[in-house]
Amino acid sequence: MSFALNEIEATAKKATRGACYPWGLAEEAAKATRWLCTQGLDGVAILAAALTQPSSPTAPLMICACFLDRAYALPQTKTATEVKLTPGMSPLLLLPFVAMAARQIGSVLTLSCAEASATTDGTGLCLTGTLPDTATSVSVSLGGTLTAPLAQTSRATPAPDSWAELNRLAHRTYAPATEESRLRGAGAGLSDND
Repeated sequence: MSFALNEIEATAKKATRGACYPWGLAEEAAKATRWLCTQGLDGVAILAAALTQPSSPTAPLMICACFLDRAYALPQTKTATEVKLTPGMSPLLLLPFVAMAARQIGSVLTLSCAEASATTDGTGLCLTGTLPDTATSVSVSLGGTLTAPLAQTSRATPAPDSWAELNRLAHRTYAPATEESRLRGAGAGLSDND
């Protein structure tokens, strides 16, 4: 099933909140998921995998946020910056945060891992090789060329199991209906006259 990117972003935000992350990080995760989907990647599956790991200072989303917080130092770095990843973390999760950093500092950035690399100016993305599903570290460096950027999309078709996982986590944020809340006017009741 195909979903609009707005729906992907809203569900990703609710799911991240349902996984016990703070609002700010939930918003960043939602924007990251949308950016990945815009590039034609399955951002929903990437986020769902990250949210299955416990929330901690070394959780994948925390590593991404810390990288972005330190992006201002990238222009002063003469060599590539190594980013240590949590065991089992996908380098693809870091990509949208590298893109946000590229926009912040106004420069093209390249993420390299194993024999693959991803280059972004914050909007476009050019992949060379295939980034591994998991890695222990990646390097991020200034520069690179967007030779053949991926075609951007306006809709996403996530894997059904990943979409179900995000919705399961999102449901943790919903308050259950009670008879007391209905008596006070919550919900449509028996007739909906608005």
